Amino acid sequence: MKLIHLSDLHLGKRVNEFSMIEDQKYILLKILQIIDAEKPDGILIAGDVYDKSIASTEAMGLLEDFLLKIAERKIQTFIISGNHDSAERLSFGSKFIDQSGIHISRVYDGREPINPLVLKAGDQEADIYMLPFIKPASVRGAFAEKGIELGTNDYTGMMREVIDEMAVDPDRVNILIAHQFVAGSVTSDSEELTDLSIGGLDNVAPSVFAPFDYVALGHLHGPQRIGRDTIRYAGSPLKYSFSEEHQHKSVTIVEIQGKADIQIRTADLIPMHDMRTIKGKYNDLMARENYEGTATDDYIQVILTDEEDVPDAIGKLRDVYPNLMHLSYDNTRTRSNQRLDREIDVDHRTPLELFEDLYEQINNQPMNEEQRAFASSQIEKIWEEN
Repeated sequence: MKLIHLSDLHLGKRVNEFSMIEDQKYILLKILQIIDAEKPDGILIAGDVYDKSIASTEAMGLLEDFLLKIAERKIQTFIISGNHDSAERLSFGSKFIDQSGIHISRVYDGREPINPLVLKAGDQEADIYMLPFIKPASVRGAFAEKGIELGTNDYTGMMREVIDEMAVDPDRVNILIAHQFVAGSVTSDSEELTDLSIGGLDNVAPSVFAPFDYVALGHLHGPQRIGRDTIRYAGSPLKYSFSEEHQHKSVTIVEIQGKADIQIRTADLIPMHDMRTIKGKYNDLMARENYEGTATDDYIQVILTDEEDVPDAIGKLRDVYPNLMHLSYDNTRTRSNQRLDREIDVDHRTPLELFEDLYEQINNQPMNEEQRAFASSQIEKIWEEN
């Protein structure tokens, strides 16, 4: 049995106000080429299909066209919603769409256990469990009705209870598709602060996935294994921030001969436009001999090292680098400026750490333990309500 694992398409996404629709259309065609070459028995799409809960018309059309092409190839496809998706909107019509071999997870509220779909390939079978993105607030009421008490931010406990109720048969090949943040994984800037943890509160321990032979994860944009080879993030098919510029995007291919024989490899995805950073003085970056022969239409972040600001630098640089996304300076002035800068700190720190920095800058002294505890409780309350 052969599976292709995808995630975090983020259809309709804009990066630094640049629409990624054409890039996404291009990369989906590349994925279809890999599908045609590999001829998988099933495709797993682990959430964040769209970038917004109310998807744009363009994004919806792109998904429809992609799924239509998969349905024409008669490949069983299993899709769950992520935290960026609306589970209700994504699953609309899923009951009759099932008949085409495209299976979309229903909304999960904790009241009924998740039953598997059976994928058959020759004389092999696998049970596919589809678990959309959830958080404790979404299921606490239903769990309480069953006598299960769930802590405010007990993501591991929540996941353990959900999996226990699945009553996974240990004698069968079992596959879980999920969209959560698993402890020990590496994040990227394009996973927004609202996506990630406050001090690790939304971490799920990888040990809860013990009943499954393969766990197809979505949520994080860098492809990676967690704990063991068969717990994996496929990563996003495109780079969605400059923190990802050195990542190698790919499709994950899973070949299953049996419970103890699972082989995993990847197929590279080459984008229409790469994302990269260039650094130097303005005159050097604009010199033909320095840019000629390079991919000047890539998505570019420019860091100028000139000591003085260059008037209309972005406009002038875009004459050579039309997809310039971001411009900053690295010079004596900026290195000595102790301000809170998104490009340097924001996407790598928790909300509490950022608030502590802001407090210290305003008051010229750090927060005390009582203040820190109060701020932490308020942030956790906001996190829980959202």
